[in-house]
Amino acid sequence: MTNKEPKLTKKQIAILEAATDLFAEKGYAGTSTSEIANKAEVAEGTIFKHFKSKKGLLLAIVSPMMVKLVAPMIKNDLNKVLDQEFEYIQDFIRAMIENRKEFIHNNLPMLKILVQEIPFHPELKEQFIEYVGKDIFDKLREIIKYYQDKGQLVDMKAEVIMRTVATSILSYIVMRYVFLPEANWDEEEVETERIIQILESGVIQKN
Repeated sequence: MTNKEPKLTKKQIAILEAATDLFAEKGYAGTSTSEIANKAEVAEGTIFKHFKSKKGLLLAIVSPMMVKLVAPMIKNDLNKVLDQEFEYIQDFIRAMIENRKEFIHNNLPMLKILVQEIPFHPELKEQFIEYVGKDIFDKLREIIKYYQDKGQLVDMKAEVIMRTVATSILSYIVMRYVFLPEANWDEEEVETERIIQILESGVIQKN
């Protein structure tokens, strides 16, 4: 099967790369098309010729990356943890935190854009759920049931437990590695154990 997608020109590539850097650094709202044009060394009109609008440029960056790069990487990366069997839920959570830290380190600019812009652009949120969320959520439901049957998680809806655990893990990782990397954080192991202690007061059953 041949690839029928149009090949990008050098100018289009330069615009996409410049926009990715600037959106990651300053956010979508804080970046002007004139700044993107200057960084890409093209006329501002060239951006509108190829991408119609700044919103069109954002979607041109994120949508293909979501389908071809981010979604497969997130799923493949998460499956390294999800496909293992940990005796204790605490060990599973430790592995999830470590896995997410490595992924963010390796894909920081694109993930900054996703974290910053998904709440404000319904199209991106829908794509994320469609290409990443569904498969992962199904696996997480199975894992939650497994630890509930072992008596290590409270008898609560899987969706509530997912939200509680995900919020604790992602808020820490996003704040530490995306928004406030220069803050006075404790050692990673200490922060991880603090998250587990917080969860033990809510959804994890202490032995």
